[in-house]
Amino acid sequence: MSILKQQLLASTASNDADPLKQDFRKFLWLIWKHINLPSPTPTQYDIAHFLQHGPNKIVVEAFRGVGKSFITSAFVLWCLYCNPQMKIMVVSASKNRADNFVIFCQQLIQTVPELAFLKPKANQRSSRVEFDVGPAEPDQTPSVFARGIDSQLTGGRADIIVSDDVEVMNNSMTVAARDLLIEKTKEYSAILKPLAHARIIYLGTPQTEDSIYNKVPETFVKRIWPAQVPTPDEVHAYGDDLAPRIRKMFEQRLYGHPTDPERFNMDELIDRRAEYGAAGYQLQFMLNTKLSDEERFPLKLKNLVVMPVPPAKAPVDVYWLPNPDRELKDLPNHGMAGDKLYAPAGHSAEWLEYQQRVMSIDPSGRGKDETGYAVGFHLAGNIWVPEAGGFTGGYEPETLDKLAHTAKKHRIQTIVIESNFGDGMFAKLLEPVLLRHGVTAEIVEVRSNTMKEQRILDVLEPVVTAHHLIVDPSVFEKDDESIQKYESMIRNHKSLFHQMTHICRQKDALRHDDRVDALAMLVGHFVELMNQDARKVAEREHAEWMAEQLARFHDSPLNRGFSSGSHRWTGGRVI
Repeated sequence: MSILKQQLLASTASNDADPLKQDFRKFLWLIWKHINLPSPTPTQYDIAHFLQHGPNKIVVEAFRGVGKSFITSAFVLWCLYCNPQMKIMVVSASKNRADNFVIFCQQLIQTVPELAFLKPKANQRSSRVEFDVGPAEPDQTPSVFARGIDSQLTGGRADIIVSDDVEVMNNSMTVAARDLLIEKTKEYSAILKPLAHARIIYLGTPQTEDSIYNKVPETFVKRIWPAQVPTPDEVHAYGDDLAPRIRKMFEQRLYGHPTDPERFNMDELIDRRAEYGAAGYQLQFMLNTKLSDEERFPLKLKNLVVMPVPPAKAPVDVYWLPNPDRELKDLPNHGMAGDKLYAPAGHSAEWLEYQQRVMSIDPSGRGKDETGYAVGFHLAGNIWVPEAGGFTGGYEPETLDKLAHTAKKHRIQTIVIESNFGDGMFAKLLEPVLLRHGVTAEIVEVRSNTMKEQRILDVLEPVVTAHHLIVDPSVFEKDDESIQKYESMIRNHKSLFHQMTHICRQKDALRHDDRVDALAMLVGHFVELMNQDARKVAEREHAEWMAEQLARFHDSPLNRGFSSGSHRWTGGRVI
């Protein structure tokens, strides 16, 4: 039993005689009957039990249409029914939604006879956005009050904060937007009374794997109620957060069965799947962000080939195979949940020297940006990456020296530099440093005027998904090591592989993009070379084919007499 429940039961001597105060589920049944709804379903009762007996900080995720906001409205009234001195704040993504929550509570007080004693008195507050209950003692804070997450949250104190769907698509599409939302929800702690019974209750549906509901502090306990029992392939996405009742159904191997058939039977769920589409259904009904993220974030670590990059020669062909026995579990993984790294299945016996050795640099702009860099070697359509990362700062001598040392170490032939910032100044500063280190690489400046996220994905997606990007294991280790100096709030955002797997085709999708931008510049340069090489190869193959056909023609019995004389056909003329 929660601390809050113990206090509620102790608030009046008559609690033991009142079954509505002892069990919120009975109170919920009463409210459902008064608003002409069928008896609560097993899932609704399960959520009600968790609201009453769960810890002081909880997250409730339940499928669309289960009525979690209705259930929580009844819970708010149950708390006031047990202890009218409670102060409860309701926060939603929009002020209008929060107001509707409060209005619904007021309507129930006015219509349910058992709640008549909670009706506000003539000298108490009673409006669409806040109200007092009759027995409440005078206080600066109303008994129940509504706020939008974008409004001023401070100004009152609360025993219970109900955060009802504060994350919606409009305020969570980008990393910056989600970070801002997280900062706003941190204000809850300042509003919550410093009492043992104080509670924070999140209700919501995650919009992405990077959802704020997946980033609540470890002090919160989460419960998830999907519309169907997950399959063995799906269950890992829920971790330890699957509601015990659903977990029991999974252990009974009821895979795919409706979890609440009284609310949605199988036929209705099939209709919902057709209506919402595969991605929408997974998000709204299965509460599984994996499929949604698969579509929004196309770059996956599993599509990389991870193997040591030889310094001079490499195999012409490398074979990608994402088998479990090839998984590299010991390497740092900053990709999406469930994404994995794999070693190759093997490679060809033929080894050749690299055709081109290139280094790309994305100079630091302002603020806390890094100077991103990537080193790559090109051979037979594959791009081998022995080193990539970021250096703090941009134009400082120490940063320039590190870049020059990296170029010398890998015997770089061409250095590609983004010239958008500083109008080519970075290249002019780097040239003498390169010469001092004995590096004679050609410097190529590139400029872009298209949306960065679109450009990066247009370049990387075809190469990564075709398994032509081969990365040295040390790149993952050094990438992880290099971000440890940053504060926890931004540490992951600095990782190359976090940036790579979290970028989508939306402006400002990433908080930091220096390292992945440098990688995209490197791949983009090679793609241009590969396109040129492809044309040359096609011309050469056509010439070889023509020569073969001519040789066969000369050896033909029909041509022996002609070709054995003084005349010979050469593909367009006789000599």
